Amino acid sequence: MAADPDENDTRAVSLVKRIVEKAHRLQEPAVAKYVARLREKYPNDSPEQLLRRIERRYLNTVTVSGGAVGATASIPGVGTVAAISALSADTAVFIEASALLALATAEVYGISPQESERRRALVLSVAMGEEGITALGKVAGVRGTDALTRLAGPALSTKRLTALNNVLTKRMVKKFAIRRAPILAGKLIPGGIGAAVGGAGNRALGTLVLRNARQAFGPPPRFWDIDGTVVEPASVTGSRGLRSIDGERL
Repeated sequence: MAADPDENDTRAVSLVKRIVEKAHRLQEPAVAKYVARLREKYPNDSPEQLLRRIERRYLNTVTVSGGAVGATASIPGVGTVAAISALSADTAVFIEASALLALATAEVYGISPQESERRRALVLSVAMGEEGITALGKVAGVRGTDALTRLAGPALSTKRLTALNNVLTKRMVKKFAIRRAPILAGKLIPGGIGAAVGGAGNRALGTLVLRNARQAFGPPPRFWDIDGTVVEPASVTGSRGLRSIDGERL
């Protein structure tokens, strides 16, 4: 008997909720330390330079994850069930990495919401790009990137944020599923083709998430205002676009 489409949608929404919840809970105490370690390693980096490092690490993570899953299909003796299980793990890695990207970027911008629903709203809004920021802005009563800064304050009630998060989660499931379905199918192709499809597909989706994040947060800070340390901006600018990421070293 075929599964009810509505039941499948409900399960998909629940899955994304659990993954996003797990992602930001696990990363809550680690995000600030992650950014602090990068600043310690690259003390002369401006906020923009450090953001580009975070972005490149994110792209590398999701690309390697996609390629590894695709390679599973080419291993003799690995059945479809095992390959599909690997796809589920890859999806979790992709979403968790995207959550870390959003939270780490927010940390660089000096936005550090602590409460659970606020962090979830940040992750979902950034992942959805303009659509997510617009929805958050309506709840916050502001427009543009100012919506994200409101998450760190008490003005937005948990009740309103919970309702917003439920809506954004459902939209994310649909948007994510539509874009990801051809990639997931391609990863199951044996003979090494799946690895190529998986790596390239994940990188394309990762680039989309990066574009959404840049759009959501707006221009990078010109100096570090978290602790008062001023670092002059480097020659790296947002106008160079995402294509410049591939040619830069970590």
